[in-house]
Amino acid sequence: PKADAQCGGAVNSTLPPTEPDCQEGDIECPGTMAGNGPQAPNSYNHVDNKMAGLPQSGQPGRHLGHYPSLPPGYQNTSAAQNAGPPMHPAIHAATQPYTQAPQTYQQPPGGPGPAQLSPSLAALSLQSSTPEALRVVNLLHERNLLPPSPMPAPTPCLPQDLQKINCNPEVFRSTLTSIPQTQSLLNKAKMPLGLLLHPFKDLSQLPVVTSSTIVRCRSCRTYINPFVSFLDQRRWKCNLCYRVNDVPEEFMYNPVSRSYGEPHKRPEVQNATIEFIAPSEYMLRPPQPAVYLFILDVSHNAVETGYLSVFCQSLLDNINALPGDSRTKVGFITFDSTIHFYNLQEGLSQPQMLIVSDIEDIFLPTPDSLLVNLNECKELVQDLLKSLPNLFEKTMETQSALGSALQAAFKLLSPTGGRMSIFQTQLPNLGVGALQSREDPNQRASAKDIQHLSPATDFYKKLALDCSGQQVAVDLFLLSSQYCDLASLGCISRYSAGSVYYYPSYHHQHNPAQVECFQKDLKRYLTRKIGFEAVMRIRCTKGLSIHTFHGNFFVRSTDLLSLPNVNPDAGFAVQMSIEENLDDMQVVSFQAALLYTSSKGERRIRVHTLCLPVVNSLADIFAGADVQAITGLLACMAVDRSATASLSDARDAMTNAAIDSLTSYRQSVLTIQQPGLLAPACLRLFPLFILALLKQKAFRTGTSTRLDDRLFAMCQLKYQPLVYALLMIHPALYRVDDLTDEGALNVNDRTIPQPKVLQLSVEKLSREAAFLMDAGTVMYLWIGRNCHPNFLTQVLGVPNYAAVPDNLYLLPELDTAESQRTRAFIGWLRDQRPFFPSLHVIRDESQLKPTFMQNMIEDRTESALSYYEFLLHLQQQISK
Repeated sequence: PKADAQCGGAVNSTLPPTEPDCQEGDIECPGTMAGNGPQAPNSYNHVDNKMAGLPQSGQPGRHLGHYPSLPPGYQNTSAAQNAGPPMHPAIHAATQPYTQAPQTYQQPPGGPGPAQLSPSLAALSLQSSTPEALRVVNLLHERNLLPPSPMPAPTPCLPQDLQKINCNPEVFRSTLTSIPQTQSLLNKAKMPLGLLLHPFKDLSQLPVVTSSTIVRCRSCRTYINPFVSFLDQRRWKCNLCYRVNDVPEEFMYNPVSRSYGEPHKRPEVQNATIEFIAPSEYMLRPPQPAVYLFILDVSHNAVETGYLSVFCQSLLDNINALPGDSRTKVGFITFDSTIHFYNLQEGLSQPQMLIVSDIEDIFLPTPDSLLVNLNECKELVQDLLKSLPNLFEKTMETQSALGSALQAAFKLLSPTGGRMSIFQTQLPNLGVGALQSREDPNQRASAKDIQHLSPATDFYKKLALDCSGQQVAVDLFLLSSQYCDLASLGCISRYSAGSVYYYPSYHHQHNPAQVECFQKDLKRYLTRKIGFEAVMRIRCTKGLSIHTFHGNFFVRSTDLLSLPNVNPDAGFAVQMSIEENLDDMQVVSFQAALLYTSSKGERRIRVHTLCLPVVNSLADIFAGADVQAITGLLACMAVDRSATASLSDARDAMTNAAIDSLTSYRQSVLTIQQPGLLAPACLRLFPLFILALLKQKAFRTGTSTRLDDRLFAMCQLKYQPLVYALLMIHPALYRVDDLTDEGALNVNDRTIPQPKVLQLSVEKLSREAAFLMDAGTVMYLWIGRNCHPNFLTQVLGVPNYAAVPDNLYLLPELDTAESQRTRAFIGWLRDQRPFFPSLHVIRDESQLKPTFMQNMIEDRTESALSYYEFLLHLQQQISK
């Protein structure tokens, strides 16, 4: 039952290969399950599954921190970065890339490891080294707070040798880069403590180790890492539980230097991110093949949108790039009011369609020929993809038996595990899992509480849990102009570690920008890296505990996340508390271990370790606050709060988060009291980010917002890695009609202009200019009415403002310097994210102008305060 605290409903699990900590079938530790084989020396002690949120003081129910933990939240996929061009500074932490050679960790045997750093670390008073973070800012006086180029993540205050090998913040970062010594000190600071992870991110250089011995702590099962200490050549001390372990004989030899007797120079001790190729004891069954099953809505509504031909063409184009090996299998199911299977067995002259009309008691007509080996049956698969769009073009079938199609797909994939990809265009209205419309269009702009943010049925959640137990993840592509109840349908992906893609008003003729997005997203989806039958465990130094997880997964035991598939675009967050005082510690560490099967059938373990200093003063805690990570974690918490309590409760809690932390700073850190709304420089953007969240589609009130649009925004906030979520919360605005090469970057022989980031206020716009707004998943190019004719002709290829077409979403490729600069800049922004943001050119008359203006967060609207008014509200609350 404890394993189920976040889920309500046990999984009928054929446990995947698990982290062998034998007692729990706990995947990443050598030792096997249930007594058939050697036991792991000491099974891992689970932290008690504390489901309470961050401890708080103050009025009951007032804070984001302290709601009880909830089922893992909604999510949506989209975000990873190919090892391509450099990241845009707007979303790029200026940190050491993985591309540098491993730093040598000079630690003589017996020398001080992080566990014995007291003198050197104590000498590093944080305040002397980071005065800028604590510079007092009066927010009411300083209007232009946005840095002209995007903010890097704060650097933890560690000795140089530790700092240079610490984990990259794009992969692993904490809301506080200085950890309070006690929970009461954390409570006093009134800031949430948690971690944000992007564990399977595409990395350009990843050290991979093949070794028959993976060195781990005998007690807590932590992987050896750069932050352990060597007592001498033969013994090392764990940085999480402090047990002293023996160094195995094999570890004495260093394969990189080919020398013997320098265990501290091994790659495992030189790299905070590393991947192991796992030996056989990390498997409970042979690694599964890559298996892909596509489930396609072919009702009249679906055929009308025209998505089917785009899907079939995209899969035909990318079929040889699907990740896998000679064992890769594929299958197809289509459905309307009946379920259609396709026999693709080798030897047939053409694919054979088998129709099952009894959707109440679904069965597989020919179980052995519906999932076929892709290499052996590729021609039949290609024939099917060429003929599918025509098969249903005349259909008048309007019903959708999605639930039955999913049950059929589950039966088909259960024996192996794999990935289900569903394409759905309407509300399922027949058989199991049928739904009814719950949206009242008249209530879309309601300032009162928003109804129906929770699922209407538990059918999709239960099925997702069954899928998770059989190593099946479900990805949902929703292409619809009508309400589809994403609150209910999204559960199928949320609990099975899948992804949700949403294309409102998708139509092959009326909405070409959406078609372009769908094509680009599909290509990435079909070809990106994938890990099968995965689990992830996050461990931390003794005294700290993890209590609430955010992301798409099922929590199998208190700290083991079941991820039937893991993809490079998925982000996760966890909330933490301090269970025992960290008095005698200078640093603490966190380790995330992800065990998965690669598409080539290898068991691999990717390990990330992060080391942070422990402090005992509030000033040092504030100096190390990471305002972007805090905002990302609060957004996850607020999504959960909206579903379990109410949207207005979540909005109040976010506002209170800003009030509480600034009150604490004023009362406990400021030495000289002065009038105004005072913040430390490191938190100067906190009120702005909170206001941005309140105006974000997920949480806004008083503005007409479709229920599915709102829920999808909530999915994205919970599931996107932080760098992409931040752009959705606070878009970046640039002036682009006067781009120059001054300060430009040179990337792959292209010159990329670097315009300044502007504040999101209409006062920054000018009718004589053009501005680009990058909102993460979408970009807007706003053209002023009196925009210089040079920009119109050289970039847009039109003679004057009136000639700018209404639905322009592609910039013409003109042979002018202005066109090349503008396209290079937009292309570079797009290249840094795995999903494809569409571009919309906006004039004063454009339908999308209100959407563009809604992102002007600092301005007042009918239903929301301006930034200055919000600051006055905060000041009033703080001075009460």
